[in-house]
Amino acid sequence: MPTRSHRKSAGKRPFLILADEPTGNLDTKTSVEIMDIFGKIHAGGNTVVLVTHEEDIAEHARRIIRLRDGVVESDKMNAIREVAAK
Repeated sequence: MPTRSHRKSAGKRPFLILADEPTGNLDTKTSVEIMDIFGKIHAGGNTVVLVTHEEDIAEHARRIIRLRDGVVESDKMNAIREVAAK
């Protein structure tokens, strides 16, 4: 049964999108289209957290956090995306 807070938020847009391998089984053209959609969602003020094993897909992100064996291996801003965002 929905709580009062669920009912209040039902008509609102999400501010956080979690995407686990959203382009995993897609062709390149469709993958780029999906990443463009995520870019528009982000430009609208939402946060998009995307998990991928594809380097070309990761390059669409402004920030790339790499994990290995459950430990943060690196955490960096994507300089190319930072310049494009300004």
